[in-house]
Amino acid sequence: MTSAAQRLAPSRVGSPPWMEAVEPASGAKLTLCFQCQKCTSGCPIAATADIKPHELVRLVQLGERDEVLSSRMIWECTSCQTCVTRCPHAVDLPAMIDALRRLSRDAGKVTADSTVPVFNDLFLTAVRRMGRVYELGLMAAFKLRTRNLFQDIGKLPAMLRKGKLNLRPAFVRGRSERAHTFRRAEGPRSGKR
Repeated sequence: MTSAAQRLAPSRVGSPPWMEAVEPASGAKLTLCFQCQKCTSGCPIAATADIKPHELVRLVQLGERDEVLSSRMIWECTSCQTCVTRCPHAVDLPAMIDALRRLSRDAGKVTADSTVPVFNDLFLTAVRRMGRVYELGLMAAFKLRTRNLFQDIGKLPAMLRKGKLNLRPAFVRGRSERAHTFRRAEGPRSGKR
């Protein structure tokens, strides 16, 4: 049995077919990563992540598909861009992670304890429909979908009092342009370009 350190050792660099699928799906040039760990040292969630950012790239390089797609890291990443900023080769980890999220959903490997996919769906649905997020509606839908109804209920009065949550949604013009943008972003998966 090989240890994680042995599996992640630079001497095993290859180009498995799965990495060759992830690179074009994300636009990230993963072959440029030489494991300097600058991405991990600047990552705000690396300390609690099940897989560190540099390890995630390495696992993709090694073709460890199942381990990567079922990791919590791909759902916990905040896409803050710190990793890209620190990387000497500007390897775009957030773009890779976005692609991995799509692949994880398609493969049915989303971790059961993650509510991030639910939030993403609700957020994008609101933007697609209204052009912006209706926070009160998003919060209500999220609480209903995750069945976590009363966790933050104590914050609601203060948020309403301070005007942080509007009672009525605002709509932005340009629905057809948004629809076109979403179709383009979905790319070949939607059957349209």
